[in-house]
Amino acid sequence: MTDRDQYLLGIRPQILTDQITVSSSEKFQNEVLRPILKLQNDLLLLLFKQYIVQRKNTFHNKTKTERLAFIQQSIQKDMKFKNLMVGCIIGHFTSDEWATFCTEKEEIGRRISTLLIQRLQSQMTEF
Repeated sequence: MTDRDQYLLGIRPQILTDQITVSSSEKFQNEVLRPILKLQNDLLLLLFKQYIVQRKNTFHNKTKTERLAFIQQSIQKDMKFKNLMVGCIIGHFTSDEWATFCTEKEEIGRRISTLLIQRLQSQMTEF
């Protein structure tokens, strides 16, 4: 394990989850993705706030339901923004985690998107 890998693992918050996992993707989600998303939470919120400003602050004129849909659509449909957000997560992978990601890219990518949407929606009051 490289020094970088040890450092990345050392700065991640610990998240307690059920030890029973259904698949390797779910295990990866609980042991890797959730801690990285928690670590990167402040940056992800700042990026979304900037995204709102770039979209002429229309977010604040929407109803709660429309805001939830706006968050979901911003991750699902705006590929440039989605790739920026996903890159903030992937950049914190260790070498082994990167190798795992490469072998299950579609499934893990879907999980990252879902977790990003849930995280942003659950903190909507921050915007």
